[in-house]
Amino acid sequence: MASVLPRSSKPRGADPSIGELLSTVTSDVQELFRQEAELAKAEIREEATKAGKAAGMYGGAGFAGYMVALFLSLAAVFGLANVMDAGWAALIIVGVWAVIGAVLYVMGRSRMREVSKPEQTVQTLKEDAQWARQLTR
Repeated sequence: MASVLPRSSKPRGADPSIGELLSTVTSDVQELFRQEAELAKAEIREEATKAGKAAGMYGGAGFAGYMVALFLSLAAVFGLANVMDAGWAALIIVGVWAVIGAVLYVMGRSRMREVSKPEQTVQTLKEDAQWARQLTR
């Protein structure tokens, strides 16, 4: 981590010029932005690792749920096959799953339409860029 003290080759008693002060401030701001970017990258890597592990667990849970639904469906087909033809029993279960799928699709589509870009983050980044431009003028 770099020092935040101004880098100057002049003795302590001499006053730095405005150009030197501006150069020091600019380099310090650049260093600050670099350090913040490195910190953000490290935090993102750490959180991405956690999210990846959690996603793997969700995937495993989803597969287990799929298997439960499959075997429950087979059990329902076999149960209905005791009172009607097996083909009709299978079609009834397929129809139930088709209705469930259609309802979930419609609900998912309506929720997806509500999703928008992160307006506050975009605005904050624009403000940061304007602030940085004003410092270098």
